Order: sequence, then structure tokens, then C-alpha cells
Amino acid sequence: MKLFKYVKPYLFFALMSMAMMVAEVIMLDLQPPKLMSVIVDDGVVHGDIEIIRSAGLQMLLYVLIGGVCGLSAAFFASYTAQSFGRDLRRETYKRVMSLSIEQTDRFTTGSLVTRLTNDITMCQDLVAMMVRMFIRSPMMFIGGIIAALNLNSRFALVIAVAMPIELVVIVIVLKFASPLFSKVQKSLDRVNSVVQENVGGARVVKAFVQEDHEICRFNAANGELRDNSLRVATIIARMAPVMTLILNASTIAIIYIGGLQVQAGELEVGKIIASVTYVTQILMSLMMVSMMFQPFSRASASAKRIIEVLDCAPVIEDGAGTVPEDRSGSVTFKNVSFRYPSTGGDPVLCDIDLDVKPGEFVAVLGATGSGKTSLVNLIPRFYDAVEGSVLVDGVDVRDYPLGELRSRISYVLQKAQLFAGSVADNIRFGAPDATDEEIRRAAEIARVSEFIDEFADGYDTYIEEGGVSLSGGQKQRVSIARAIVRRPEIIIFDDSTSALDTGTESRLRSALRRELSDTTVIMIAQRISSVMHADRIAVLENGRITACAPHEELMRTSATYREIYNSQMKEGDAV
Repeated sequence: MKLFKYVKPYLFFALMSMAMMVAEVIMLDLQPPKLMSVIVDDGVVHGDIEIIRSAGLQMLLYVLIGGVCGLSAAFFASYTAQSFGRDLRRETYKRVMSLSIEQTDRFTTGSLVTRLTNDITMCQDLVAMMVRMFIRSPMMFIGGIIAALNLNSRFALVIAVAMPIELVVIVIVLKFASPLFSKVQKSLDRVNSVVQENVGGARVVKAFVQEDHEICRFNAANGELRDNSLRVATIIARMAPVMTLILNASTIAIIYIGGLQVQAGELEVGKIIASVTYVTQILMSLMMVSMMFQPFSRASASAKRIIEVLDCAPVIEDGAGTVPEDRSGSVTFKNVSFRYPSTGGDPVLCDIDLDVKPGEFVAVLGATGSGKTSLVNLIPRFYDAVEGSVLVDGVDVRDYPLGELRSRISYVLQKAQLFAGSVADNIRFGAPDATDEEIRRAAEIARVSEFIDEFADGYDTYIEEGGVSLSGGQKQRVSIARAIVRRPEIIIFDDSTSALDTGTESRLRSALRRELSDTTVIMIAQRISSVMHADRIAVLENGRITACAPHEELMRTSATYREIYNSQMKEGDAV
């Protein structure tokens, strides 16, 4: 019922489909048997060609009208279902985009893809079926009973015996089949997850020669999907022969009872033919209802999964504070502690105090797992601190509208994420209104022009999905240009120059200093050569800042920094 609101705007079209379906059933299913009875009893038996001709023409007219009504019903039902699917998919995708990273991780990418595609398609198909079949079946059922009893009340005995048997079969089958539909959808989730992981990580799989292992993983997930689907299909398939047996037995019973009455002169042959048709329609309508329970049960399972997404309130929401006019780009951490949701143990960050002044270049250095990325993730509110506060331009980030906060920040990830499109499109992603000149200027600062000029199409060069047609360093530079083009107050580099050689990195750093002197830069790096020229370097150890000062001072006061410096210099990692 929660999804009904997405049908409501198209209720007129749904009602029109139902009305056309009623007309179709009357014209195509309920009237022709009566006319056939007239043709046989009054025309064929008595040799009256005129009755045969007029009744036949009348039947053709009913078929023509019924066909037009059927086409109209199909159109209105399809319009309702497709519009419902579009709106539901749009709202579900909008909710997915509003969820925090923590929440999307909990659902998993494969599951979200399944919910946005297969699950919504299941619900969409159910809407189309309900609009048509939930009218057609009751109409055939009720109309058939009334018409059959009008012809001969004794046929009620056949209906009274056949219907309960058919209903019992339907209930038994659905009792065993319904729980399996959720398992089918979960199996589909696993298939999608394996595909998504292996398509995204194809290079890693090939580099470690794990194709056979991943094929085995896929085969296991795919086999599980097949087994669950086959189990459901087998249970449902058992219903068809039983229904056919009941239908044929009912037909034989009607012919037998009718034959006795014909011999006694109480009934005409044409009415037996019409009665067989009506009883067949009655039992077929029940069979249609039973067959609808398969997509209904599966769509119900899908609907629950969609509602889980729609009912998932974003953990990170817009703040209600006053947006400061100051856009200088200061960042302040006050007694900040943080641990990832649903995890125990020691906090990832503990009692962090750090004040980054406007236009300052501050680097964060530390061992793997020390909390560097977790620290900068708190600035654009990918996560919220569990204790203390993070301030941008003097205002707690939790008080900002998310759009306003993130418009002040550019974030360059270590793993460059590019989208299918041209180089210019990927850079313009940072500022949709950027001019060609601004794109070129950002590309020059990020040293993109060093390789883009070698491409035949220049900035119009098409990049494949994920940027697979570019090297790691090229992707990083395009990502940096995307961050620069929006001219933010704050740029965060999360180890996003790791794929650059030291010469290119040095030129990039100089260009940033020269062109973005008023921009606050926070850079995470593994190499000291990348950050030793920063205004200050914060040394992070086990989630705590143990020192924060310029390179020269750290060389005198921080044993940890000296150890890192000496180990890297011996390896020739200095500029």
C-alpha cells in the first residue's frame, strides 16, 4: 500500500483501463456463447439461415468492439504501469543519492542495482497485471456463473464441486512457493554483486590470475539463483496439470448432465455448448487468479526491498544553521573523536585539535590506518564526528545545508573516478557552467594539457566508463582539474598524487601555489617529498595528532617524522 501513492497520479488511466476491460469481457467472453447457442438451437437445428447470418454478424460486431476495447485497456494499463515505474525509480534513485556512504555500504552496490532495476520492474509488471487481470478474472468468474445458471441451474452442482477443489490446490501451491520469492531476489543480489565487483576490479583479477576463481564465485551465485528460481517454477508448474484435470472433468460432467437432459427433452444442444464455455471461463478465471499469485508474491518481496530503501532516512541531513557570508576557507577541528558506525573498539580518531587558516597549505602524514582519510572525510560530512565539532569558516559543518557546505569544498580521491564522456565533460563535472577557457585553465594547472594535446580530439576525446582508456596518473590529473575548475575555498587531496612521478607532482604543486594562493589546501600523502614544502605538516599516529609544524621544525622535534623522512630519503624519494 505504501507504493500506491505512485499509482495515484495515474488513477484516471487505470480506471479507463478497467472500464475498457469490462467492455472487452462482455463483448468477447460473455456474449458470444449466447449467440452460439442461438445459432445452434434456432439456426442449425431448424435450418434457419437468416438466424445464422444475423447472429453471426452480431457476433463479429461484438468481437470487433471487444478488440478495440482490449487494445484500449492494454494501452491505458501500460501507460499506468510505465509511469508508475518511472516515478518509483526516480524517487528510489533520489533516496539512494541522499543516503550517506555508511548506508549505501550497508545495502551494498549489487543490492541497490537490483532494487532499482529488477525489483521495480517486478512491481511495475504487477501494476499492469492488476489493472487488467484483477478486473478480467472477477468479471469472467461472476459473469460466467450468472450466465451458466441462467442456461441451466443444475450446472451449479458442477461449479460447486470443482471450485473448492481448485481453491485448495491454489492455496497449497502458494503456501510452499511464496517464501521462495525472497530467496530468488537475494540470489539475484549476489549475482549482481559478483558481476559489479569483477567488472570494476577486472584489472586486479587479471593481474593476480584469479579469473578461474572469480568464474567459480559467479557460477556458485548463478547456480544458486537458478536452483531457487527452478524450485519456485517447479512448484508453480505442478498447478497447471491439476487445474487442467479439474477443467476437463468439469467439462465431462456438464456434457453428461446436459446429455441426460437433452435425451429427456429438457435442454437444447446449443445451451450445453454455451454452458461448457461458461464453466470453462469460470475455472479459467480462478486459474488466472492463481497464476497471478506468482508475480504478486514476487512483487511483494520486491516491494518490501524497495520500501526498505525509501524508508531509510538519511543519516547525514541538511543543517538548519545560518550560512556564514565569510567564504575564506578556514577549517577547525575541536576535540574531535570518531569511530565508524556499528564498530567497537578504540576510536579511529581521538581528541583531534587542528586549526587550518584561510589559504594555508596543511599536509597530513601518517602510517597506513592512522586515520588520515577518516579525518578529511569529516569536513564535507561524509561522516559526522561522534565527539567534538568540525568547523568551516567558523560554523559547525552540521549546521550547514549539505549543498552549501560541499560547494565550498573540492575533494580529490586517491582512486580517481571518471565518467563515460569527453575529457571536457569530466572536468566540467566540477562546475557545470564552466566555460571552455576555464576548463583549459584548470587543465593547465593540473598538468592535464601535458598529455591531452597529444590526443587527436583534444578535450573532446571520449573517455570510457571508469576512465579505463587513461593511465592512473592521467586520471588523477583530470580529477584534480575537476576540483580546481570550481574554484573552491578548500581543496582536499586524499593521496591523489600517488600515481604522478615526482617531476609532474612538483610542477603541479608549484602551479597550485601560484594560481590558488588564496585556497586552503589539505593534502594527505604517503611521500614526504609531496608535503615537505607545506606550510604545516600534521603527523597522525593511531588516530592522534602528535605534532603539527613546518618541515624544519618537525625535523627537530618529531622523532616519528624524522624516521619517515630518513627512511624515504634513503630510498631516493626526495625531490
